[in-house]
Amino acid sequence: MDKPFSGKLALVTGASRGIGAATAEALGAAGAHVILTARTAGGLEEVEERIHAAGGSATIAPLDLAENDSIARLAEAIGGRWQALDILVLNAAMLGTLAPVPAIDAKEFARLLTLNIMAQQQLIAAFDPLLRASTAGRVIGLTSTVAQAPRAYWGAYGASKAALETLLLAYAEEVGKISAIRVAVVNPGATATAMRQKAYPGEDQATLKSPAVVGAALAKLIEQGFETGLRTTIEG
Repeated sequence: MDKPFSGKLALVTGASRGIGAATAEALGAAGAHVILTARTAGGLEEVEERIHAAGGSATIAPLDLAENDSIARLAEAIGGRWQALDILVLNAAMLGTLAPVPAIDAKEFARLLTLNIMAQQQLIAAFDPLLRASTAGRVIGLTSTVAQAPRAYWGAYGASKAALETLLLAYAEEVGKISAIRVAVVNPGATATAMRQKAYPGEDQATLKSPAVVGAALAKLIEQGFETGLRTTIEG
């Protein structure tokens, strides 16, 4: 019996650990061939091994999304091997230093915006032709509660996620009626990740849901289908 994503191609960014890794593993278990990207080659190799051990297939592509031409090179390599991209999960992001707005470091803020928003636009632009070539292209962007509910000291990260939501939902409006592409903005909620631990060092992560719960929920959302422009939160 075919798995739900048999014959499908997925690209997951920030896939070396946490939610990205868990999502990649969930998609691989459901039959997709998953392309894993992140800066850490060792972490990607471990995720790839787990996907293969579970009977799935994956390809690693270690790269820094913020580097010049890295996204264009990735798109060229994928387009040279596959005819369509069925699933794009935009997970990679940096938290930055939590600080009052007047104290935000300009250089760090520039790096944060480069990865959290500019690289995301470049990914959409680079893979738009391959997504349009799919019979059911799906784009999932991971967001945060602070995008919609501003919080003291979270101005830099929150601003980047608010911008990402606007960017993705505008793209959803642009392609919704002229293609099979569907776009969703997903808030994973409180999850036991390294980024969360950095933000809340005193928090007991055993009280939080695991990245595997989020990965499974994202795979289920993609499988079941959704209206483009969906904004949702994973509870639990």
